[in-house]
Amino acid sequence: MSVAAFTMSAGMVIGTVTLYTRIPSITKHYMSELKLELTKLVTDMLPGQIDGVMPELPSATGPAIETPKLPF
Repeated sequence: MSVAAFTMSAGMVIGTVTLYTRIPSITKHYMSELKLELTKLVTDMLPGQIDGVMPELPSATGPAIETPKLPF
């Protein structure tokens, strides 16, 4: 009985230490996956939004604006 209790306790300690040391890499993996999904979603939505908001470009420009001369 004591061997089983020791085995269970050791297994829990080893599992806890392993999980605790791997939490940063697991979090980094899921954050990169989330960023990728959000980037895909925004990229799919954005072109339609930009086309609707952008004004039409002018076909001609006006004359150049003269700049004031500096005294020195």
